[in-house]
Amino acid sequence: MEASPLRVVQEGPVARVWLARPAVRNAFDDETARALAEAFDGLTQEWALRAVVLEGEGGTFCAGGDLGWMRRAAAYDAARNLADAAAFQRAFEAIDRFPRPVVAVVRGAALGGGAGLAAACDLVLAAGDAVLGFPEVRLGLVPGVVAPYVLRRVGPAVARRLFLTGERVGAEEARRLGLVDEVAPPADLDAALTRWLDRLAEGSPEAQGRAKALVRELTEAPSHPARLEVARRAIADARASADGREGIEAFLARRRPRWAP
Repeated sequence: MEASPLRVVQEGPVARVWLARPAVRNAFDDETARALAEAFDGLTQEWALRAVVLEGEGGTFCAGGDLGWMRRAAAYDAARNLADAAAFQRAFEAIDRFPRPVVAVVRGAALGGGAGLAAACDLVLAAGDAVLGFPEVRLGLVPGVVAPYVLRRVGPAVARRLFLTGERVGAEEARRLGLVDEVAPPADLDAALTRWLDRLAEGSPEAQGRAKALVRELTEAPSHPARLEVARRAIADARASADGREGIEAFLARRRPRWAP
């Protein structure tokens, strides 16, 4: 029986998801995409979950597309390529729409789909020696599926630079460009992750899910009046929610809300 391309372990309120193909530097293929979508869909049922950490086994986050998968895809017709891209896309959407914070921990390389995978997460922590980039144009390709998440993170000007040059950037430059939120020495990366998880634990899990949806809906709204409507509904619904009422009551009573550690 073929080994799973993922390893998923739940540690109390945090789920750890590892890309588990270290022999190929966790290269992305159709099976990995399917497994990621299924894993994140399954974790939505874990109501006590507060966050998910996504990382790669073996010292590399994800070195890009698997060569065998890319070779097969080159022989697909247009319809098969569209279906393959849609399956690839489902993995990214499962992460983007996951109702809890998702933190990427990048060690080693995050290239092509690997860098896009990090961009789809809510927070990205990187080791100081990590390298990120989108080398697709050097292979005659484009970073199509990952582009919406990269564009949202860095904006169109930086996305054009990275997509057109195919250059690899170090962790500090990636942080400056907006691809990464924090850079830490490799030995300190786990401590940095713990600090971020502690910060996230202070927030209402229900409100965090609503906040993720709010950003997505504002980004997708077709006009300024539509964005105003999204914003009005977001605060009205949050005020009426169980966590909204609990948070206000806790604040007025000068006590910690029930979700806080």
